[in-house]
Amino acid sequence: MTIAPQLLAALDPPREVFFGFAIALVIALALTPVIGSLARRIGAVDEPGERRLNTLPIPRLGGLALFFAIFIPSLTLLNLTKPQRAILLGAAVATAVGAIDDLRGLVWWQKLSGQVLAASVTAGLGVYIDRFTFPVVGIQALPEWLGIAVTVLWIVAIMNMINFLDGLDGLAAGVCAISAFTFCLIALSLDRVQPAILSAIVLGAALGFLRHNYYPARIFMGDSGALLLGFVLAAISVQGLLKTAAAVALAFPLFVLALPILDTSFVVARRLKHGKPIYEADRSHLHHRFLERGFTQRQAVVTMYCWCATLAGAALATRFMPPHEHGRWELWPTLAAAAIGLVVIGVSAYVVYVLEIVKVARPGSRRSARQREREQHDA
Repeated sequence: MTIAPQLLAALDPPREVFFGFAIALVIALALTPVIGSLARRIGAVDEPGERRLNTLPIPRLGGLALFFAIFIPSLTLLNLTKPQRAILLGAAVATAVGAIDDLRGLVWWQKLSGQVLAASVTAGLGVYIDRFTFPVVGIQALPEWLGIAVTVLWIVAIMNMINFLDGLDGLAAGVCAISAFTFCLIALSLDRVQPAILSAIVLGAALGFLRHNYYPARIFMGDSGALLLGFVLAAISVQGLLKTAAAVALAFPLFVLALPILDTSFVVARRLKHGKPIYEADRSHLHHRFLERGFTQRQAVVTMYCWCATLAGAALATRFMPPHEHGRWELWPTLAAAAIGLVVIGVSAYVVYVLEIVKVARPGSRRSARQREREQHDA
């Protein structure tokens, strides 16, 4: 087995990783209530409504607390090279766009334009995908213009996916924390120290904010927080994971961010099927379907945490327990990877069944439905 060096690198990180996590955690814990009070004073509050789940007015703008919790330790602990400055600048733009939307509201094309601007600033300053590494064909270089375009598309997509996911108390913050933790371990194993530090900072900020955002939430992150977290996670995946020689580098962010990717894909497909604009808000997200099936908010959030954790575990297994190394199969890594794969399939199948994402024909149910129709008609 060849996993020991990779595990050692991930489990013996530089002290900046711990410092970044701790500083971000403390700032988010302390600053979030202050931002909540400010939001109430300036009227940045989510009022209960038809599409809202909160029954009381809840302040938003929590993304400002997340921003400072990420920005301050980043300025202190990161080597502020051009790529790191590009990510922080793009994060500031993303947060500003989200904050404006939280305060006064933006139409969909204005918000999208702001997202593209944030992603373009970062990609234009050098943080873009310049190559992909595939298991069979090897390293494939991309022209600069194509790499920048793909990166902008990827970052904007993840920003919107995290924004779509932010529908239950603590859901987006928890999923982002799981993703950041996983990215940190993988980046360390790939000797990508700067992305690992930034991932640890995001983890601390998300957990500190989650203390105030978990059900029943006392503050929402708003678009300012969702766009910020989506942007930073997407940028980390580009700078720390995709731009490597690892043969399965493409699988890492796809596994880790699978939950928001699947949620958005499902929602977009449903809206297109029914002829609705993809930017029009509704209650067709996975978390809404959990509530429709009788789950409480906490039960729905914990279930989605578990689902996200199993998918992240698959990403870690892909990195730390490769079953086929150096042209030969390893017994124990193969068995471990198979066991993790079965858990992922089992949890995913459970979610698909509970939410009826794929409808299974049930003759008894059909007969009952027809019988109810006849009874209603006779009545």
